[in-house]
Amino acid sequence: MKEIRYIIKDEIGLHARPAGQLVRLAGNYPCAITIHTAAAQADAKRLLAVMKLGAAKDTELTITFDGEKEEEAAQEIEAFLKENL
Repeated sequence: MKEIRYIIKDEIGLHARPAGQLVRLAGNYPCAITIHTAAAQADAKRLLAVMKLGAAKDTELTITFDGEKEEEAAQEIEAFLKENL
C-alpha cells in the first residue's frame, strides 16, 4: 500500500473541473484509490463521492493506493495535485 498527503492550495478547493479530471486519472489504474479527509473518505474513481468530500482550501488529503500499479498511480496523481490544486 502506498500513501501520499497533499494540502489543497487552490482558493476554490476541490471543485468540479479538477475533481472530474482526478476521477478520470484514477480510472486509468487498476488499484484501489481512496481519498481521505479529516471528516470523510471517498473512492477516487467515483465523481459524486469525491465532490461530496467538500474539500476546501487548506484541507489535507491523504490518498491511499492499494494494488497493481499503485506506485505509478501515486506518482501521477501527486503530480496532478501539485499542478492543479
